[in-house]
Parts: sequence; structure tokens; C-alpha cells
Amino acid sequence: VGEQVLLKCSFKSSSPITESLLVDWTYRPLTGGQMEAIFHYQSIPHPAAAGKFKDRIAWLGNVANGDASIAILNPVLSDNGTFICSVKNPPDV
Repeated sequence: VGEQVLLKCSFKSSSPITESLLVDWTYRPLTGGQMEAIFHYQSIPHPAAAGKFKDRIAWLGNVANGDASIAILNPVLSDNGTFICSVKNPPDV
């Protein structure tokens, strides 16, 4: 609580990295419930414009190096839950 949290995500792809590469981060609260999209990347970072993590996600990734990491700013105990990083680099699945 109070310190920036790094959520690491690394990936490998057999295809060259292009502008088609997509990164999606989703979150599900520890108490269960709906998955919430909290971050999207395609060529540039697109933090969620609404929801629990609005204005609290920072892009730390470098897709050229296989890194799709983010940070949560000003975390609170209720942020606890499951975070999922999904990377798609067409045509590689």
C-alpha cells in the first residue's frame, strides 16, 4: 500500500514485432466478480479511461524487448486480485 507496484509481463514471439501487436491487461477482484479491462497497448499505451484503475496505470513495457509490464500507482488494499496480461502478435498466436 502506498508504493508503486510493478506487474511484470514478458513474452516471446516467433513473428517480428509490428504495429499489430496487442497487449491487454485485465483484473478480477480477490472477492470474485467481473473481469475489468485496465490497460490496452497497440503502438501506444491506452490506460483505462474509467473504472477502479483510472489514472493509476503506467506503461513500463518495451515490446521490442518482449516486455509488456505495467505499474499500479497509489495502490490500495482493495486492489488485491488477479491480474492477467495477454499479448497477441499476429500472425503468431
